[in-house]
Amino acid sequence: MTFSIIIPTYNEAGNIGRLVAELRSYAPQAQVLVVDANSPDGTAEAARQAGATVLPAPKPGRAAQMNHGAAHATGELLYFVHADVSMHPDFVATITQAVADGYPAGCYRFQFDSGHPLLRINSYGTRFKGIMSRGGDQTLFITRALFEQLGGFNERFVIMEDFEIIQRIRRAARFFIAPHAVTVSARKYKTNSWLRVQLANLTAFSLFFLKASPVKIARTYKAMLNTY
Repeated sequence: MTFSIIIPTYNEAGNIGRLVAELRSYAPQAQVLVVDANSPDGTAEAARQAGATVLPAPKPGRAAQMNHGAAHATGELLYFVHADVSMHPDFVATITQAVADGYPAGCYRFQFDSGHPLLRINSYGTRFKGIMSRGGDQTLFITRALFEQLGGFNERFVIMEDFEIIQRIRRAARFFIAPHAVTVSARKYKTNSWLRVQLANLTAFSLFFLKASPVKIARTYKAMLNTY
């Protein structure tokens, strides 16, 4: 099975080189596509120097970036990864086996790059199946066939695009949760308090389940947090 790894970026010059190097080490045959939203900090150049193919985003928004990457992908398996993630070294074997076992989509658990006890609770929750235990930080793999069947990410969602597509995946197919963890950055929690981030997440989920407009969800969420 051939892999295309798609990374949406904006101002990730400090992370993208490390991530692409990890991917090249763990999956040397994989296609690595970085879809950059015109970052002013040199993200695109850092990605190129690390060995990724860089695509300029046709319009802002992570969903649009990931769809654009998928449109240029050559792999049978699409793997969507955030720039601040550290990969599990065995991801190719784990995902290939999951697909062979009848799971055309799935994700990893996650752990934070912080020993904060409350963040350990957050991490523990990602082993469960509920939609509130999911998130794009966990990485998302999906076969090209299923991705195309679903019509890709819903570009109306400025945030929550990962939860929205996972809901549709689960209605159409089995969803795999790997018994391993990727490591994600705790920078949002360092810039804001744990409680502040939890309240923002809960508010976004509530609006999402109440079918509020994606613009309202994004505006409300961003107003509750400091940028990082």
